[in-house]
Amino acid sequence: MLTTPLIHPPLLEALAKAGHGSKILIADGNYPFATATGPNTTTVWLNVSPGLLTVDQVLGVLTQVLTFEAGHTMRDESDQIAPPHAGYQRAIGRNLAIESTSRFDFYDLARGEDLAVLIATGDQRRCANLLLTVGVRTP
Repeated sequence: MLTTPLIHPPLLEALAKAGHGSKILIADGNYPFATATGPNTTTVWLNVSPGLLTVDQVLGVLTQVLTFEAGHTMRDESDQIAPPHAGYQRAIGRNLAIESTSRFDFYDLARGEDLAVLIATGDQRRCANLLLTVGVRTP
């Protein structure tokens, strides 16, 4: 029996294939899943219904099983930091600054060859997307 808080088999497999420097995108339900991903991306579908699961819920589990060295969020249409982003910084901790990028710059980052995993959520908040870079596991 697994003793990790993450027990979703396809997500475990996808994350195990991602190493240091790989990117993981936790995307809200409004994200263009089919067109704004990289060529090496594995998509894991956790968008059960509108509102389930949320980016925050997925992030809460990922922070227990991975380390991160960078993070990016998407600014809203008025180029403001979207409300969900403050919660992401609290979940990840103050040792990692999360950068905020414009919508189309965010899409460009997500279309890179280093996007290993896209986690599709049912989060209905606008611009709730979070792009994380996997860090190094310390011995």
